[in-house]
Amino acid sequence: MRSSPPRALTVRNLVLAGGGHAHAVLLSRWRPRPGVQITLINPGQRAAYSGMLPGHVAGHYPLEALQIDLARLCRRAGARLIEGRVCGLDPDARNVQVMTAGGARTVTYDVLSLDVGGQGAVPPVTGAAHIIPARPLDALAARWALHLEQVRSGAVPPEVCITGAGAAGVELALAAAHRLARSGVRGPCVSLVEAGGEITPGLPARARRTLLRKLDAAGIKRVTGARLTGADAQGVTLADGQRLPASLIIAAAGVRAQDWLAGTGLALNDGFVAVNAHLESLSHRGVFACGDCAHLDHAPRPKAGVYAVRAAPVLAHNLIAALEERDMQVFTPQRSYLHLIALGDKRALAVRNGLSLSGRWVWRIKDAIDRRFMRQLSQ
Repeated sequence: MRSSPPRALTVRNLVLAGGGHAHAVLLSRWRPRPGVQITLINPGQRAAYSGMLPGHVAGHYPLEALQIDLARLCRRAGARLIEGRVCGLDPDARNVQVMTAGGARTVTYDVLSLDVGGQGAVPPVTGAAHIIPARPLDALAARWALHLEQVRSGAVPPEVCITGAGAAGVELALAAAHRLARSGVRGPCVSLVEAGGEITPGLPARARRTLLRKLDAAGIKRVTGARLTGADAQGVTLADGQRLPASLIIAAAGVRAQDWLAGTGLALNDGFVAVNAHLESLSHRGVFACGDCAHLDHAPRPKAGVYAVRAAPVLAHNLIAALEERDMQVFTPQRSYLHLIALGDKRALAVRNGLSLSGRWVWRIKDAIDRRFMRQLSQ
């Protein structure tokens, strides 16, 4: 009796849109699976690690030290890499629209995971084109390098204005002031503008006092309760008419969702993809989201990279479970985490559960954690 030929293996497409931290961790642990074609879509072959960006701005790390090599991760995981920017999604037709250097293309999927991050919230003021958003991180790093080059050549004055005095804004202000002060240029000027009544309102009072002392010691001008009304090549204008000089203006006041998500038909929360405890879309099966582009409907949390990294193993399990129709795991984010804030000069501030400590030893801990994370992605 003649045996029937073996049936061809059905290949299912798992698409990872965006090279955020969760997808980088997922790829670093991924092992090729029969019948699964995994594809990563990202604008470039590398992505910046957010934890080390302030240290790079301050001059403590070269750019290469904070670059996650996505191309290498893909090769090791047996994944293909499409260099392009996701600009649309049709969850009913199960395809993603991508803009590449060669033009627009469509990528189909069986299961999709979104880790495209957010985008910087630039205030809608006159001359907004002069303001650089703090996200995406790669673009900010490139703009900072250009600014330093222009400052050294004398093309522009060493003046920086940061809008938004949350932890990210304070870190950037301290880092910029440290770098400019050690660049050999005369008269560096860094200012920090906050619309609210105080800096880093979410931190305990002791931590805020530490940051205020550091800002004052660095000579950073603080303006609180101020609304930006305009920007140009020479600086910013505030609602009270005050002018702050700046040849580089960075918006660090929060993060907003990618604009294209509004046209996808996915359930959203303030523009971010609303997901359940499995990190799956509330409205569409087979679509997952993680990191800054996602809203955890079951356990809302602030936008922080630590949650994306912690979610990566659960995300990996659930993506496979969705492909193989198995049970999924629940992601339960921690209620608090160790918040490490770089202070510019190889010192750092540690904050958790209302307690705060600072010093060079805290920087060494932060540096060790960051380097270990990058090392894990490269091994």
